[in-house]
Amino acid sequence: MVATAFQLGKYLANRQFDLVVNAGIAGAFQPSLAIGEVVQINCETFYELGAEDKDGSFLSIFDLSLIGKDDFPFINKKLINLTENAHLPKVTGLTVQKVHGSIESISKILVTSNPDVESMEGAAVFYSCLLSDVRFLQIRAISNYVEPRNRKNWDIPKAILHLNNFLITSFKEGFNIIEDGTGS
Repeated sequence: MVATAFQLGKYLANRQFDLVVNAGIAGAFQPSLAIGEVVQINCETFYELGAEDKDGSFLSIFDLSLIGKDDFPFINKKLINLTENAHLPKVTGLTVQKVHGSIESISKILVTSNPDVESMEGAAVFYSCLLSDVRFLQIRAISNYVEPRNRKNWDIPKAILHLNNFLITSFKEGFNIIEDGTGS
């Protein structure tokens, strides 16, 4: 996440872009998402960005009043992208510093956040692009389910194949952009 924010910040400060496309793979929390399926993340959250309290509970940057829940670029503590690809399912993302692999941590996330997918850099792209007023898409192919660690169930080659096929077609067709979800 840190490297993504730094590199994207450098590029956005020195160049103008019509569209930033963040493409990669993701782990799915929701079993309704198929391995290899390509989705668009339209809502992102930084997971556990804050502090631990003396009783071990977590205090977010919002709980600590370091930023307000609706201070730009946040809307109710979330980062929202209004630029859409017309053909992709829309899902919610959680950006983490470590991907989850134990039943305890996965259960905690499902209770506290209930995201569809997790990645390690998505919210950094949302944050950077929203602050820079640049249109963007985050497109992910599902490579695995977020479950107790079992790499035998991962299919990264399938996810990358589906993602590449989607990107090749989209670059030819202009990504089928819908602005602000209104079709304008």
